[in-house]
Amino acid sequence: MTPEAAAREKIDALLQAAGWCVQDEGDANLGAARGVALREFPLKKGHGFADYLLYVDRKAVGVIEAKKEGETLTGVKVQATRYSDGIPDFVPAWVRPLPFLYQSTGVETRFTSRLDPEPRSRRVFQFHRPETLVDWVPSPPAPLSRARERGSRIGR
Repeated sequence: MTPEAAAREKIDALLQAAGWCVQDEGDANLGAARGVALREFPLKKGHGFADYLLYVDRKAVGVIEAKKEGETLTGVKVQATRYSDGIPDFVPAWVRPLPFLYQSTGVETRFTSRLDPEPRSRRVFQFHRPETLVDWVPSPPAPLSRARERGSRIGR
C-alpha cells in the first residue's frame, strides 16, 4: 500500500467516526446520510480533483486535501482553497466559494473556515460532524412577504 493510500484509509476512518458516509465519486448516493464525503471529485477544468468533497443535506460545504503522513500541512491550504474555488457550477452548495477547508494526513488534520473574519488554518483533533458544519453556515436572508415586496396598501 502506498503512503497516500494509507493516509486515505485513516482519513476514511476519521470521517466515519465523525458521522460522515464515505463514498467513491462514481458510486455517489447523496441521500445515503446527512453527511456524505465523496472521494476524488472532478473539479472545473484546471482545478484537478478534490481528494474529498463534503456534502451536508445534498449540498457541498467543504473539501479535504489528503497528504501522506509526515508531509507538512501548513502550505497545503492553498491547494484546498483552489479545490474550493473549482467546484463545478452544477454542484449545489451552501455557500460559494465553499467555506470549510481541511488538510489531513490521517494523523494530523488542519481546518480553515473561510467564514472567519481572518481565516487561518488551525489544528483540529477530529473532523467536524456534518450537523456542526451546516450550523455554522449563514442562513440566507428570509424572503419578504409579497405584501412587503409590493408595498402593502393596508393602513394607507
